[in-house]
Amino acid sequence: MKEDRKEALIRKYSYAAQQNQAKAAKGPGGPGRGRMPGGKPQNTGKTVKRLLSYIQEEKYKLVLVFACVIINTVSMLAGSYMLRPIINGLTSVDGSAQKLLRSLLIMACIYLFGIVAQYLQARIMIGISQQAIFKIRNELFAKIQRLPVRFYDTNNHGDIMSRFTNDVDAVGEMLNNTVVQIISSVINVIGTFCLMVYTNIWLTLITVLMVPVMMQAARFVTMRSRRFYKAQQAALGTLNGYIEETVSGQKVVKVFCHEEIAEEEFSYLNYDLRDKQIMAQFFGGIMGPVVGNLSQVGYSVTACVGGILCVLRGFDIGGLTVFVNYSRQFSRPINELSMQMNTIFSALAGAERVFAIMDEEPEPEDGPDAVRLTDCRGNVRLEDVTFGYNPDKIILKHISLYAKPGQKIAFVGSTGAGKTTITNLINRFYDINEGKITIDGVNIRDIARDDLRRNIAMVLQDTHLFTGTVRENIRYGRLDATDGEVEQAARTASAHSFIMRLDKGYDTMIEGDGANLSQGQRQLLNIARAAISKAPVLILDEATSSVDTRTEKHIEKGMDRLMTERTTLVIAHRLSTVRDADAIMVLEQGEIIERGTHEDLLAMKGRYYELYTGKRELD
Repeated sequence: MKEDRKEALIRKYSYAAQQNQAKAAKGPGGPGRGRMPGGKPQNTGKTVKRLLSYIQEEKYKLVLVFACVIINTVSMLAGSYMLRPIINGLTSVDGSAQKLLRSLLIMACIYLFGIVAQYLQARIMIGISQQAIFKIRNELFAKIQRLPVRFYDTNNHGDIMSRFTNDVDAVGEMLNNTVVQIISSVINVIGTFCLMVYTNIWLTLITVLMVPVMMQAARFVTMRSRRFYKAQQAALGTLNGYIEETVSGQKVVKVFCHEEIAEEEFSYLNYDLRDKQIMAQFFGGIMGPVVGNLSQVGYSVTACVGGILCVLRGFDIGGLTVFVNYSRQFSRPINELSMQMNTIFSALAGAERVFAIMDEEPEPEDGPDAVRLTDCRGNVRLEDVTFGYNPDKIILKHISLYAKPGQKIAFVGSTGAGKTTITNLINRFYDINEGKITIDGVNIRDIARDDLRRNIAMVLQDTHLFTGTVRENIRYGRLDATDGEVEQAARTASAHSFIMRLDKGYDTMIEGDGANLSQGQRQLLNIARAAISKAPVLILDEATSSVDTRTEKHIEKGMDRLMTERTTLVIAHRLSTVRDADAIMVLEQGEIIERGTHEDLLAMKGRYYELYTGKRELD
């Protein structure tokens, strides 16, 4: 029974992820917008090339690293070759302690030279790789600032965070070690092969014949390993998404006594991640032993044949010793790379997920002729606007309305009627399918986005405060505001009195998105933030729906001051808050079915009358 529930839970979250991808793919701009990586592997060569592009800018340092790798590899090979004269000297009749000591001293100097080169190569490469990770994080964060709201509406926040942490860290680990390892291994294999041919061509052929066997074994493991690492990274993103969802909704979890169920569901997802990690780590881990054992077989065959050559063909013992050592060195790079497979595939899977966000379509750039709103009055007009988040499902149908400077326009209607959608369209969080929206007679498509949004202030139902002081949170609405303007905005929002009762007043630190403040206090700070922006257009999206009646009246005083001389669009569930609106729009199923003042709508005795008198409930 538990297995059935586990599979159902995993299917649910997998289905949710697929639905998010599908919703994003159907958005404006055609298929592919907002698409996140699925289970199908991306182009590995393209991913590797793109990763390397982040370190190619450090050309001179890379040349130095390359030189250090060559010096280190040549030193190791030359040091190993020094065994031949040393052993031949020990086995010859004319060998002397002085010659032996001189040979050992030369070998020590060669190895020391290589160690210094290896140290320099490691230090420089760490700097290069960390600079690359710095660039990737910066580019990724800059990209998410330019992505449309649609992206965040259709993707799990925990999964996005996982790309910033787990995936980028996996890429960093690979760049720190694996890139240099690959370069070193290639040089090592070429140098070792040349010395092996120089030492004995027949033994070289035996060693080389083992390479295809090892490569085939590595290929067999690699094909399976990459698939499991892809699944591991996806399961990790799903688990992070569940954690983010559960932590952010912890109050709801506790209210409905869902703690044990949450633990159980987390365990199911954790088990799924564990199973995928076991398979990924298993196939990544067996690569080394498989290749290592095959190299031991080749080593043994080489030693046996070499011994026969020493007895029958006069091959020197020193040469055999050196060659046996080289035969191990020849397979060692392959073995070392195989041991790095878990890092490589984890990093490539992570890099694909990171690049998937970087390749998302950002909000379109403003055109060269974009209008700058330097003196906006707040004359808002919607003309025959039709819109759907997906083309096959229209939300708003032929909406037309206007709001003159200083007017208060209210929207009421059932949940899903399209009230919030209208405000999203005015901000250009989404672009309309048909019709036109203008501010001061200018089509918002022709207005620079920054200018458009700078002239629109929003107070939402869901408050969000940032880490910092009360003063900094209010100033977020306009960063160049003075301390005096911050205080004035707080007074306008009726927030000054409660701020002064805090331990440090305006310098009190906000903790955990305002966890040390009440819901009403957080909302007052949001209103103050909107007040300081001095935007001529104000949008209030159910700003008082989550507070009690007493707090609501306190907030309404602040909003009344805020709405003075501003064009205000109000969305409200409580009809008592919109009685004094200049016009009330009643929406149902994406259409305006009634419009007028409070008295006009009551006189009509239609939908609004039924809602206001309680004859029909507002959904």
